[in-house]
Amino acid sequence: MINRLRRYAHSLSIIPELCARTKAIERNLETVRTAIGRVEGRQISARNTSDFKQAEFQVHSQWGEDGLLQYLTTHVAISHKTFVEFGVENYTESNTRFLMINNGWSGLVLDGDKKNIDFIKRDPIYWRHNLKAVHSFVTRENINQLLEENGIVGEIGLLSIDIDGNDYWVWDAISGVDPAIVVVEYNSLFGPDRAVTIPYDPGFMRSKAHYSHVYYGASLAALVHLGYRKRFAFVGTNSGGHNAFFVRRSLLPSHIKELTATEGYIAHKFREARDRQGRLRFTSHEEDASEICGLPLCEIFKTKTDMKRI
Repeated sequence: MINRLRRYAHSLSIIPELCARTKAIERNLETVRTAIGRVEGRQISARNTSDFKQAEFQVHSQWGEDGLLQYLTTHVAISHKTFVEFGVENYTESNTRFLMINNGWSGLVLDGDKKNIDFIKRDPIYWRHNLKAVHSFVTRENINQLLEENGIVGEIGLLSIDIDGNDYWVWDAISGVDPAIVVVEYNSLFGPDRAVTIPYDPGFMRSKAHYSHVYYGASLAALVHLGYRKRFAFVGTNSGGHNAFFVRRSLLPSHIKELTATEGYIAHKFREARDRQGRLRFTSHEEDASEICGLPLCEIFKTKTDMKRI
């Protein structure tokens, strides 16, 4: 019994050391990932390709957004290396982290879960870089005030929106900043042709809106329509089929092609739909689209000119 207690006490005594070693390994892995991303970014610059899709690579982004943003920030004239990203969760997987670490950008991140913001503030990046993390559930009513209160006004380099719900309505409401580049999540289950979005609900949460968790957001055509109205050119999507990229029309280089929604549409490949018991269904894109068919959607008004654009 005494020997067992001694072994137990010893095991407890080494826990702090194991935690320290784990954190050191995590820091080293991040350094390696960033170094590899740097090499990939230089290769893209050296090739000087005009093919946006060929620029994908992943460091801290969910899919290939890191590479796509390196490509755009290399070819688009950016006067202010400042970003805003909301819906970042704990910021370990995001669209702007690599820009901050590799390119010296600064910015503001927002998330509706306080635990995520507390995690970010404990992360070493919070004192190593010029980053501000704010806890807030973003709505179209509060977004402009949130930006102004945190010193984000006028021209910025990048706006990234991924809130799994009111993405269209929030981007539509933003008026206090003028980004060079915008990244917005789209829901490919709504198809390539219809310009639709969920009806606005300031408290919308996809997990509560429908048991499938795939009724949320806006179609690509709706976002392209909105971008055109806000003077942004749609230039493509990521290969994962859920993020759309826009460049302010006045900054669009001649070698980057503006696309229609039909030209740029990609159906997402990941399978995240759930059954009524909350279990992943692992169903096809078509099956998931059928599951939410008939749920309320707002049709975005289009003139004949607008129809040609999307």
